[in-house]
Amino acid sequence: MTAVVNTVTGERTGPLDRLRVLYDEGRLAQEFRQVPGLLAELATAAEPAGAPGGDLVRAGQLLARLDPAEVLDGGEGLEAVTVAVTGHSTLGALTAPLAAELARHGLVPKLRSGDYDSWLRDLQDTGSDLYATGTDLALCVLDAQVVFDELPHPWRVEDLEQAVAAKLRLLESLAARYVEHGTGTLVLNTLPLLPTHTRQLVDARSRARLGIAWREFNAGLLRIAADHERVRVVDLDPLVAAGGPVNEPRLAGYAKAHLGEELLAAYAREIGHLARGLRGRAKKVLVVDLDNTLWDGILGDDGPEGIAAATTYRGEAFGRFQRVVAQLGAQGVLLAVASKNDQEPVLEVLRDHPDMVLREGDFVRVNANWEPKDGNLLDIAGKLNLGVDSFVFADDSPFECGLVASSLPQVAVVRLDEEPALHVERLLADGWFDVAALTTEDRARAGQYRTEAARQDLLDSAGSMEEYLARLDVRVSLSPVRDHEVARASQITLRTNQFNLTTERLQPADIRTRLDSAEHLVLAVRSTDRFGDNGLVGLVLVRTAGDGWHIDNALLSCRVFARGIEQAALAAVLGRAREAGAPAVHARYRPTAKNRKVRGLCPSLGFTETGEDATGEVTFRHDLRALPEVPGHVRLTADLARDTD
Repeated sequence: MTAVVNTVTGERTGPLDRLRVLYDEGRLAQEFRQVPGLLAELATAAEPAGAPGGDLVRAGQLLARLDPAEVLDGGEGLEAVTVAVTGHSTLGALTAPLAAELARHGLVPKLRSGDYDSWLRDLQDTGSDLYATGTDLALCVLDAQVVFDELPHPWRVEDLEQAVAAKLRLLESLAARYVEHGTGTLVLNTLPLLPTHTRQLVDARSRARLGIAWREFNAGLLRIAADHERVRVVDLDPLVAAGGPVNEPRLAGYAKAHLGEELLAAYAREIGHLARGLRGRAKKVLVVDLDNTLWDGILGDDGPEGIAAATTYRGEAFGRFQRVVAQLGAQGVLLAVASKNDQEPVLEVLRDHPDMVLREGDFVRVNANWEPKDGNLLDIAGKLNLGVDSFVFADDSPFECGLVASSLPQVAVVRLDEEPALHVERLLADGWFDVAALTTEDRARAGQYRTEAARQDLLDSAGSMEEYLARLDVRVSLSPVRDHEVARASQITLRTNQFNLTTERLQPADIRTRLDSAEHLVLAVRSTDRFGDNGLVGLVLVRTAGDGWHIDNALLSCRVFARGIEQAALAAVLGRAREAGAPAVHARYRPTAKNRKVRGLCPSLGFTETGEDATGEVTFRHDLRALPEVPGHVRLTADLARDTD
């Protein structure tokens, strides 16, 4: 990473230098909102593409020294992530990259490190930091020596087979114990096997058996995550394959650092992705440039016959990039275009050019014009009714990337360059779109957004909003979340920001806990209209108590705003509460930077404000005397009884 030198003062002004100045002046905690952008510059400058380490780790050393409480006091709306770390080997090299990777995603790191080789004690002891209330991530970082240190001397392959089977059973029981008693997410990892392990066996047959046993052991670790929703397993094999040794032999031998600095930095990056997802910050939209990004060449200069995404040496690299973009789109990522081009020639290429993998129908929005790209991103966000903080922007132009990064710092910028063979690596380096589980709604999302054009045509042809809603034929159903909808229900809480009364984030296990509780109702809001099925678009979370029903949260997808769906759902809840003999229904609103539009929801339904605290949280009460009506254009079906299906 090359720092810029101020020609007047001679001072270096690179992002790391700016962080150091803030730290030296004692302002880094107060200016924490600048940190993600500066770290994004450091991450982008890393080589090879997306590689962690270097200046990013040095920045993490500064960030790890900050007092999290001081950081949180200095910025409204900042979120902390509490991470407890334990393991088998020396893990001091993990602290700095972990602090940097969490801060890069706007999260304030609160790190707690256990003692050397304390992993077993920490996982067994429900009083350890791993189990402490408020711990978000419990990292148990293991390495191959956790097995090999226990083998007899000399050892045979049969000894190893027995050891890995026993170790897997132990980890399975410890994971189950954590799920029962812990409150966070337990993170394990697969264990890399080194040549110095396999070459201790001199016969090929024994080496093959060792390889089989070790791979079955790692596969068993990965299956633990499939069995428990609050357990994740980071697969270290792809990180090792991406480059860098597993460790430095001298540090491994003398300092017991069996996982090296490069691998721990890559592991920290994966933890940053995980923390971002758990906080509901996964990105939703990928906006791509066209010229020298999706295809080789410049359409305006070279014409359709002069661009390529196949058949040529460089064109094949662009074709590979298009296939990866299409793969993301098939999994619910919304694809859009922001290109300095004329619209019609672009559409003709997307419709007819023989090289194109991506076609016009793959994009929810194609903005090809000569306006600044930051403005185009804002236009796309407005059309999709999404915030730009859910956007990833990929472009080969340093100017365009710099413009978007400076004017829209909430956007994740993927800086491509003149080497198309690296486009895929750069795009995927940060797992911007990673989610815990893919739902049916995810796969259908692009199609649902594309039908918005038909709804917009209906709105444009209607004489009034009332006529539009009447012709739209909105149908709403409200009933408890079913088992197959748990992942989607969790996703609603994680990814909905605008229509979200309290912004409480719930993992699938949290949803299941409430479903199993006699005191809670987890109600799914589903919607259809004349253009099709919108699926599960919202939730109402209810808790019953002696003083009445409490609406712990109400959420609605931005795709279906302004159709009366929320009024219909909450009217049904209020009506059922009165039928059940509840003395009142209580609700609360917790303000964030994005949910201001729901501040007036409860008053509009007849709730009376009962208080407001210093944080701006407002409480409401409905006496259930005069109930709101379901909007006349909505056909509502409500069954709040628990579904045993």
